[in-house]
Amino acid sequence: MPNIPTADPAARSRAPWWFNLSGHLLEPWVRIRRDPAEPATLLKPDTPACYVIERDGLSDQLILERACREAGLPSPMQPLPGTRRRRSLFALARRDGRLLGRDRSRPPHELLSQLARLLETDPERDVQLVPVSIYVGRAPNRDSGWFRVLFSENWVMVGRFRRMLALLLNGRDTVVHFSAPISLRQVLAENAGAPPERFARKIARVLRTHFRRIRAAVIGPDLSHRRTMVDAVLNAEPVRAAIASTATKDGISYAKAWQRAHKMVLEISADYSHPVVRSLSFLLANFWNKLYDGIAMHHFDKARAATPGYEVVYVPSHRSHADYLLLSYQLHISGVVVPHIAAGVNLNLPGVGPILRRGGAFFLRRSFTGNPLYSVVFKEYLAQLIDRGVPIEYFIEGGRSRTGRLLAPRAGMLAMTVRAFLRAPRRPVLFQPVYIGYEKLMEGKSYTGELSGKPKEKESLLGLLRGLKVLRQRYGHVALNFGEPIALTPLLDAASADWRSEAADPEAKPEWLRQMVDKLSEQIQVNINRAADVNPINLLALALLATPKHAMAEQDLLAQLELSKALVEELPYSDRVTLTPMNPAAIVAYGEQMGWIRRVRHPLGDVLVADDEQAVLLSYFRNNVLHLTATAAWVACCFLNNRRMTRASVVRLGRIIYPFIQGELFLPWDDEGFAAQVQAAIDFYVRRGLLESLNDGRVLERSAGQEDGAYQLKVIARSLIQAFERYYITLATLAKHGPHTITAAELENACALTAQRLSLLDELSAPEFFDKALFRGFIQKLRERQVVWTDDDGKLDYQPALEDMVRDARVILAREVRHSILKITGGDGDKEPRAEAVPPTPMPVEATPAQPEPATATAEPNTSEELHERHVAAEHHEHEHAPGSHRQD
Repeated sequence: MPNIPTADPAARSRAPWWFNLSGHLLEPWVRIRRDPAEPATLLKPDTPACYVIERDGLSDQLILERACREAGLPSPMQPLPGTRRRRSLFALARRDGRLLGRDRSRPPHELLSQLARLLETDPERDVQLVPVSIYVGRAPNRDSGWFRVLFSENWVMVGRFRRMLALLLNGRDTVVHFSAPISLRQVLAENAGAPPERFARKIARVLRTHFRRIRAAVIGPDLSHRRTMVDAVLNAEPVRAAIASTATKDGISYAKAWQRAHKMVLEISADYSHPVVRSLSFLLANFWNKLYDGIAMHHFDKARAATPGYEVVYVPSHRSHADYLLLSYQLHISGVVVPHIAAGVNLNLPGVGPILRRGGAFFLRRSFTGNPLYSVVFKEYLAQLIDRGVPIEYFIEGGRSRTGRLLAPRAGMLAMTVRAFLRAPRRPVLFQPVYIGYEKLMEGKSYTGELSGKPKEKESLLGLLRGLKVLRQRYGHVALNFGEPIALTPLLDAASADWRSEAADPEAKPEWLRQMVDKLSEQIQVNINRAADVNPINLLALALLATPKHAMAEQDLLAQLELSKALVEELPYSDRVTLTPMNPAAIVAYGEQMGWIRRVRHPLGDVLVADDEQAVLLSYFRNNVLHLTATAAWVACCFLNNRRMTRASVVRLGRIIYPFIQGELFLPWDDEGFAAQVQAAIDFYVRRGLLESLNDGRVLERSAGQEDGAYQLKVIARSLIQAFERYYITLATLAKHGPHTITAAELENACALTAQRLSLLDELSAPEFFDKALFRGFIQKLRERQVVWTDDDGKLDYQPALEDMVRDARVILAREVRHSILKITGGDGDKEPRAEAVPPTPMPVEATPAQPEPATATAEPNTSEELHERHVAAEHHEHEHAPGSHRQD
């Protein structure tokens, strides 16, 4: 054990009697939390310690003395060896006057110069300066009153009376932060030959910078003066040039153009207020208690450990208006600075906008098109925030997800962030993905209406007041999972080794920049999905929505829930995925309690049902976690209409379909990684007895359609089958129109209408089935894969193999589904090739000579096993769709 300095018991007795009396009087009002909890480990043994506090004041001295005593540290009230000082303590800011004096920045140059001369005369001596930051009322808890919030810690140098009130009201929430000591001997050696006065000024400057950095990390940067930010933006060279350009272009004076820019920056900028943030914290504590049963944060300690030294940009998923407040609130009560949040200007409502501004919101218009001055002003404002080290939060999806899936990223804010860093790469940038998971949404019904074609209701103060009725309901639990952070600098290094020199020109637009930003946006979405939280409602939705009437016998539902939990646990998607600890019976009971499902009593066994309206809303929560089961669902899909397939075919066909699933669900693996996941899923099914491995593992066979194993496979498969139906609709519609006849936008619209009609005919309770954004993403992926492309007239052309892909959909989709789609799109279902049914043969698999149609358009059968699998698939396709061959859903 090192010889750690300990407190001198006699030090307190040497303090003046009035000091000891004041300490006794203050003690009941103050509760101290030390950071770190054991600061004695920071100090060097056998070296005198001198404490440095930020502000002079009796209360700070009393708090420091008590904190040192409780931590077993040397007392600040004992003399400093080798000097004439009676205390081992000094403050950077000292007060002039007795009662009505004001704080002045008067660095203790005399003491520091004296210490420097002492060390010069005695080369063996050293003194360690220990900076100590004291914060009274850093984060009032939910029991705090409004008055206490107003007197919590901030950047203002308060007077004695205000400090006394702060201690009386918030003293029980006092934080004493001990920093690593500074060796004066080491600093003196680094500045050999410097006069003691210059040495003293340098030490004081280092300490001032240190205290500002610690205060910014604890309570946020000093942005209390909004006008300083506004002036900085308007005085920036790019903004001045844009103002001059606007004046010339519009034929107005420079002063009038300046007024436009001034109005714009006031519209944009936040007006951050520490008292308001603390007031909102107090309000929200009660608000969350009324709405939610609990808010959980996972992997936050990892996120906090990764952020020191970085400009942090929080990039959460966006599913509710509550996202803004939830993340900021949780960060605040966890002792982390509240980020500045980019919010749509539609939220700048009367009465609401000013409060949000003071809570750190800055507003942006939905489009910058046609307004170059606004674009330059906003970019400069964002650059100023980044340059000042202000944490930022924005949603790269652009808007709230109406389907529960992550939306395709809109990289505008990311691009502006990257360009701001390139302009002044002083502080490295770290993007922190955050997954936000709910068990019930306040906006659920409005999302369903918007997906069904109703116009989005514009935000208004009246709409906000009408929405207060949601406070009468309970919304279960919320999870905030912090994903793997993404550092910007390594991505820039990978994109261009010369990015630093290229960034010297602020007008430069490197060719690699757009591709790098796109890669960054994709990686953020992937990392959000890798931090998913699987709650009870997610699991219920995965099971019940896979049945035609959204109902299951209780025993079947319990078995399916157990299987789903085992799948998530035994096929880990990521080490940051969290799973509900509830057992299947508790999950069912919780679903009933939340009102998502109801129980129908029956003599032969109870049935659990999700009513039609609830089923539509449950699709949102199924989609939250669809990516976690996508690989297992693909394998199960292969056995929906086929009793037997080779393992190699399942993997090979998966490689073909994977790029499209990956683009839709932001899956993390490359081609080889996905193949390994497919193999793992197959092994999982074999272990569970859902598939049987034949011929030394080369052939896979499921049980008959009416057995439990086949039923469980079908439930898993149907979570993904709608994606394949959308793909088939797109391919069939394009093939029906032919090449050079339809644009991408026209194809997207035709596909959405087809899916909507199919949904009406088949009573699909999933409005996202005909969401245009999903069709748009699939068409874009087809273009990236060069399956389709645009001709000179803007029409779509495609490879001849596309029509074969339409016919080959029989591997996954049932015949009646294919024919329904072809009938709606106008195709001829009777012309679809049919596989020739071949009777069973006792011949070995390797010697089976049958050659039915290929399973894909891009690969012919290349093994006798695949030939056998395909003719057996055709045989069992007819058998499995015979009347009475399926278990009733």
